[in-house]
Amino acid sequence: MLTPKKTKYRKTHRLRGDINGVATRGTQVAFGQYGLKAMGGAEITSRQIEAARRAMTRYIKRGGKIWIRIFPHKAVTQKAAEVPMGSGKGALEKYVAAIKAGVIMFEMDGVEREVAKEAMRLAAQKLPVKCKFIDSNEIL
Repeated sequence: MLTPKKTKYRKTHRLRGDINGVATRGTQVAFGQYGLKAMGGAEITSRQIEAARRAMTRYIKRGGKIWIRIFPHKAVTQKAAEVPMGSGKGALEKYVAAIKAGVIMFEMDGVEREVAKEAMRLAAQKLPVKCKFIDSNEIL
């Protein structure tokens, strides 16, 4: 799973507002021919990214090439069950990637369009956000 090698601070503020609005960067297919675009904002965990990557890789039978355009930098903490209020911030639970609407999350190349579309559909089922298949050859 994806985790940062090193962070300046182990625990960070939650910053729940960073998934609102529409993305201005990372909105175009840059590496591959096909892409999976987020249609809303969400926090995607490193486990969900890995599950989506595995689903795509298995479907294309390790052919072609897949790029992961998002990375989980944000640390999320959680207190244990039934712990009283106070006594500080909880323990580190997971890392998440804060995604805005319009971000290209995955890209793919080296496979047929129908194969890529089905692989991206399987990946989208693993993610907590509505997604759209993007073909860089099609003019919008």
